[in-house]
Amino acid sequence: MAQSHLSEVDAVQEFAGFASNPAPLLVAQYERIAREEMQGLPFYHATMPIVAECVLFEAQWLGCVLTPWMLSLVVLPGPDQLWPVRSSSDRLALQLPCGNMTFMVGELPETGQLLACSLMSPLDPHLGAEQGRSLVSSTLKMLHSLPLQQGAVGVDLGRRRLFGARRGQPA
Repeated sequence: MAQSHLSEVDAVQEFAGFASNPAPLLVAQYERIAREEMQGLPFYHATMPIVAECVLFEAQWLGCVLTPWMLSLVVLPGPDQLWPVRSSSDRLALQLPCGNMTFMVGELPETGQLLACSLMSPLDPHLGAEQGRSLVSSTLKMLHSLPLQQGAVGVDLGRRRLFGARRGQPA
């Protein structure tokens, strides 16, 4: 299993991508974080498994991670990729088939930097373990889905249009 690593290239720090799927490494890291840092917190969902699924998308690893405290999207460098080291908590907007999403730069001890987009934090306490596992797969499929538009003309979701309609006029 290839691991991400830092290297000095032309005075710019970069790190190499993962040759194979980083999902098992993500699961192992989040299991350790759960055990050492998160278990005692009031929003910790003790019956929720830690699940990660990643797929290659445009030469990067795009994934979904479920832990007992959150559901997040992640992006890690793919095979033969070099990513520049960014400041922690920098924000990057990425265009995915499902639409534009904003990711924050984060870091895990063994994988190094990754991009993360929180979808649910904390988790709904009524969410079951099997529902959580299913949510990971469904979310990953949704990321690859094209956005839908009704009709030939886009829908106007602006606040002025929504609240500006008068009686007798279509909204």
